[in-house]
Amino acid sequence: MKSTRSLIPKVEHFVSDARIAWKVLNGVFAVYKPSGVTFLNTRDSIIHRLCEDLNSMHVRPPIQHVRIEGDTTKKMKVVTQSSYADHPLVVGPRYQPKDFKLSAANYLMTDSSGLLICGINNGTKWIQKLIDSKPPISYKVKGILGQATDNYFKTGKIVEKSTYKYIKRSAVDKICASMQAAHQRKMFEFCGLDMQSQAAYELAVQGLVRPADNNIPIVYTIKCVDFKSPEFTLEIVAINEDEMYLKTLVHELGMQLHSVATCTQILCFRYALFNLDLALLRKHWGLQNILDNIEQCHNILDQNRCLLKQNNPILVKQDN
Repeated sequence: MKSTRSLIPKVEHFVSDARIAWKVLNGVFAVYKPSGVTFLNTRDSIIHRLCEDLNSMHVRPPIQHVRIEGDTTKKMKVVTQSSYADHPLVVGPRYQPKDFKLSAANYLMTDSSGLLICGINNGTKWIQKLIDSKPPISYKVKGILGQATDNYFKTGKIVEKSTYKYIKRSAVDKICASMQAAHQRKMFEFCGLDMQSQAAYELAVQGLVRPADNNIPIVYTIKCVDFKSPEFTLEIVAINEDEMYLKTLVHELGMQLHSVATCTQILCFRYALFNLDLALLRKHWGLQNILDNIEQCHNILDQNRCLLKQNNPILVKQDN
């Protein structure tokens, strides 16, 4: 992997010229996506804020229109003036939403919140590299015992209630360990290997085993990190998961505890080399903060480029 230092100019001072800011607005940055907001709304909000900030700065003046005036039988004069065809009052602001390219490595859906890794303009190439590396994603998933809804989330209609006071922390830990072991077993079954075999050990020591099929979700870790009945918090590290799959894990946990459970929060707190500490809150989605965040994120990529180069995913296919 090439160094990113040559690609991302340093932004050590406040940028006042929109043309300079636009040139350095290329890279990867992290934001905090709130729950109840779609990715598209988040994307539109970021781009709208960037447009406002860029257009409020010193922008390129209108191009000059050259006109020749005077009697053609006499000496004529050349007059230059601002072209109305390039004036912001005619063509609109210099920077518009259609000028931006913005994509995300982890598309958090509506009910999910937390760390969202975005790439802007040329930074979308880095986003694709991150996606291709198939990094595991870490979540904190909260749930509540004793009630089940029709959509497995707190926003749904309650369709079932059950007792839960008999459930202890030890029972939750036991079920989590069982679910994690089942997923590890499934991963090695795709390889046609016995978990107790030498071949399985040699495959495991090479690094994280990832399914070649992106439609196969795998949970690497699931553990209970907080339990205050009826509420609990799970820490889940997974790949190829989606929002509904995480909600289903909470529902399945409730069923195995001989009760019911509903998911109340999904928080992404780590993606690849990035953690939640880097994420910009909505009030900080301004141009200068994003430029500073791009530099921070690319310093992380630069410092870990050797690790990323060596951490090629070990892909396994399911036997027919």
